[in-house]
Amino acid sequence: MRISLNWLRELVDIQMTPQELAETLTVAGFEVEDLEDRSSWADGVVLGKILEATPHPNADKLRVCQVDIGESEPLNIVCGAPNAKADLIVAVATIGTYLPKVDLKLKKTKLRGVPSEGMICSLAELGLEKDSEGIHSFNLENPELGSDVRPLLGLDDVILDVTATANRADGLSMVGIAREIAALTGSTLRIPEATGVVIEDKKASSKLAVDVSESQACPIYTGTIIEGIKIAPSPQWLKQRLQAAGVRPINNVVDITNYIMLEWGQPLHAFDLDRLQKITGSQDLTVGVRFGKSGESFKTLDSQTRQLKDETLVITANDKPVALAGIMGGEDSEVYEQTQNLMLEAAVFSSVAIRRSARGQGLRTEASTRFERGVNPAELVLACCRAISLITELAGGIPTQQESASNIVDDVTSSEVSLRLSRINEILGSLKRGENTLVESFLQPEEVEGILTALGCGLARETQAKDEKDVVWTVTVPAYRARDLEREIDLIEEVARLYGYDNFSDTLPDQSVPGYLPEDQLALRQLRTAFRAVGLTELMHYSLVKQEGENQVVISNPLFVEYSALRTEMLAGLIDAFAFNLENGNGALNGFEIGRVFWKEGERFKEKDAIAGIMGGDPTQGHWTLGGREKPMSWFEAKGILEAIFKRLYLSVEYQQETQIEQLHPGRTASLWLNGKRLGVFGQLHPQVQEKRELPQEVYLFELNLSVLIEAMTQADNLTRKFKPFSTFPASDRDIAFFVSTDVSVANLEKCMTKAAGNLLESVKLFDEYKGENVPEGQRSLAFRLVYRAGDRTLTEEEVQPKQQKVRDALVKEFNVNLRS
Repeated sequence: MRISLNWLRELVDIQMTPQELAETLTVAGFEVEDLEDRSSWADGVVLGKILEATPHPNADKLRVCQVDIGESEPLNIVCGAPNAKADLIVAVATIGTYLPKVDLKLKKTKLRGVPSEGMICSLAELGLEKDSEGIHSFNLENPELGSDVRPLLGLDDVILDVTATANRADGLSMVGIAREIAALTGSTLRIPEATGVVIEDKKASSKLAVDVSESQACPIYTGTIIEGIKIAPSPQWLKQRLQAAGVRPINNVVDITNYIMLEWGQPLHAFDLDRLQKITGSQDLTVGVRFGKSGESFKTLDSQTRQLKDETLVITANDKPVALAGIMGGEDSEVYEQTQNLMLEAAVFSSVAIRRSARGQGLRTEASTRFERGVNPAELVLACCRAISLITELAGGIPTQQESASNIVDDVTSSEVSLRLSRINEILGSLKRGENTLVESFLQPEEVEGILTALGCGLARETQAKDEKDVVWTVTVPAYRARDLEREIDLIEEVARLYGYDNFSDTLPDQSVPGYLPEDQLALRQLRTAFRAVGLTELMHYSLVKQEGENQVVISNPLFVEYSALRTEMLAGLIDAFAFNLENGNGALNGFEIGRVFWKEGERFKEKDAIAGIMGGDPTQGHWTLGGREKPMSWFEAKGILEAIFKRLYLSVEYQQETQIEQLHPGRTASLWLNGKRLGVFGQLHPQVQEKRELPQEVYLFELNLSVLIEAMTQADNLTRKFKPFSTFPASDRDIAFFVSTDVSVANLEKCMTKAAGNLLESVKLFDEYKGENVPEGQRSLAFRLVYRAGDRTLTEEEVQPKQQKVRDALVKEFNVNLRS
């Protein structure tokens, strides 16, 4: 909110400079984002009077003016404004003046051969308007020529651009900021009052009734009829205050409603009474508040036709929509030049209802911003009376009828909160008092009472029986802070804020403990490092997806249909990312993602952490070694990437056949097992999905249970890395080949051979597979190389041969293989 320092000084005494005030407010929680010193806009501009304006001898559109600025000789100024004429009182920029809004420094010059000794200014050149048709003239009875024009234009002011937090609705008003400054500085506060407001009793000719059907959305609604007004421009003081706040002046009635909104934070709206009666076709009006109905629409003040929704709160006249409640009025009932009678609305709307209504219409205004944060119902009557008083003063109207509807049962003036001195000092700690003071280093009761009294709180003090040193207050919170100060901790925050956070001591624990990462967090970092090390990029996706499956967790209030449920798996998002990269010419995506998946089992909601990834395309990206040709990634290369990760993490993972994953090829998918627990799945993209998404065939995916992975990594035997020295003795190789059923996996064969060979076996690797001619049907030919080695000697044939024979016997016994060598 833009705060005028001149206006603020009328409400509270300010003895500090604008810069000091900005720092004080910022430290207290009201951040001042900008300081706008308007006095620099017209430094050197003085009041002058045009004595004579004659046509320029060499230019049709220029005039040569003789301007008196209170000096012995008038200035000769060439002016191009069409409204320049004799006897006008104008703003004159003298030689040497710099006008920052047009980036112009005045100096003596000649225009078409005629000397010019200054410039007669328009409001645009002084920064008060975007465009001006001509020079600005003052309507003054006894002008003091040569005097500074800044006080006349409201340019002797400083504007503070203040940002209030969401919990401080009172910070969106001049009175609220004035109260805050008074509390921070102890200055005298002067709250505006409404006097002389009298509503004439004309019940016999009653025109207005109020009927609020949505009392939860609108707890208070007041309508006031004001007759016999005259629409005219606002006085200069009102225009200047609105302009300083960034509000465009329109006419006296509309400007007054905006002025009260800025002053009190209470939005008001003025309807043209005669137009309302014309819309309804009746002299008797029943103003109501309800939610919109399907198919309804009306045009708002911005000339946009709004289609009403079920969540749109509207003001109605005889059940016809005439305004978006708390947001914007209707074009057909707006106040205009010929308006003679008004219906002034003053209401309190539910913050939730206005937020939903504004979001549904895609419209946010100054009024809706204040209603969304919550206005103070206790000051509604005062703000309404002040508006009526100003309208009767500036527009000449007479209030003739006022009707209200209220659904507030509880007392809106105050609320009570208990506050303990011991809790204050426990939370805030000791103070920076100075070394030579005799005062204790904690807040004293008198200091707390002074702060809370400055905030406008009422205090009732008592001493606890259990602890005579402790003090407990019953704090009566003023109505304008009732939404913010609801608990004891809120009051403690206010005490710290007003006393000054920097006045409390910095304390650290007596014995600090060195920080460390828990084992699971350390393991998670090692996981990320391992996946990045093999060339996978970490990805991030939303956990929100489109509602499709039956076991999904559905969100009750989704922002979009595409984000209406929580994901049950992560593969779909990775496939989308892979396709998106290809469509944008970025090549194949090799990446992984760590996230959470959610699902329902009956009425119970469940979740778990997972790590998933996708790989595909050419790992070499068509290097020159292949003549620029692409070499698609094979299933075994993709599997090798996973195995490299597991090897880096010292994990032994087993592979088994898997056919139940929809997105993966049923014949090229494996389930992964770790320490007897299912770890996850790995496989090639299903051909149907590949064809539908127009993706390459060589795309591979995996999804692993993160908790199983972390559990294995944090086991005691895996945390300690064991070093095994390299053997300096030669190895002894043995090959074995046999026919075996295609149903037997290579992993089971390797496990059998490793167990049978004992501790002399260093490695076993498959180096040949053959199917076809001379191989029995339903079988395949496999050849393995077994490497034996000892760390302390060279193995002899007598040591290796018995081990190899055990391997042969075990294979025949367990898998019924047909040995070939």
